[in-house]
Amino acid sequence: MSTGYEPLDLPKPVAEDIWIVDGPAIRFYGMPFSTRATIVRLASGGLWVHSPTRLTAALAEKVEALGPVRHLIAPNWIHYAYVAEWQARFPEAESWAAPGVAERAEKHGIALRFDHRLTQGAPAAWAGEIDQMIVRGSKAHREAVFFHRASATLILTDLIENFEPRKIGFWMRLATWLGGIQAPQGGMPRDMRATFRDRAALREDLRRMIDWGPERVILAHGRWFERDGAAELRRAFRGLI
Repeated sequence: MSTGYEPLDLPKPVAEDIWIVDGPAIRFYGMPFSTRATIVRLASGGLWVHSPTRLTAALAEKVEALGPVRHLIAPNWIHYAYVAEWQARFPEAESWAAPGVAERAEKHGIALRFDHRLTQGAPAAWAGEIDQMIVRGSKAHREAVFFHRASATLILTDLIENFEPRKIGFWMRLATWLGGIQAPQGGMPRDMRATFRDRAALREDLRRMIDWGPERVILAHGRWFERDGAAELRRAFRGLI
């Protein structure tokens, strides 16, 4: 199934020491969602892989050419589908999970090993290179967000979705328009917004993201923002900040 982001399963440079990998579509609520991983090469030379996508043999070889995989990141409760594939290929990598990930995987009968929980502060392994926080305000959706300092890149997962109409079918065009997640006006899905009951905490964390001053914002689903990152955040989170 075409996603519109071909070629798939290939590291594509974003800036120095950071790449994206566009993966295949997965079914969510019965509709095809494009997927995207982000890879950062740390100062140590090790690779940090956010929201791993499908791992093919060819992709694994290309990733190994960039450096040794050291960290696998499951950034929220619905982004862990391919972690086991990467663990099998890169057994020395440490796996990190946002709150709720391990519990949901277990609920769905998926046995996953996670070595660490992601918290509000960056661990020593990438402190000073990648800032992080768990966005507060919702008991249902707890997402870890990251800011790669050297490239001024904010890395999100589902807090913003931005599906391009020309790349999706009629029913998904309708659903994404109703959900407020259709490009060029993509934002936080309306159903997700409803779960954020503590708007003061959410507002504080969204403002912190903006204050990081991102030049670009990588998303897991749809078109990501290659420029004017902070301005795109202000637009996407309008009414929440």
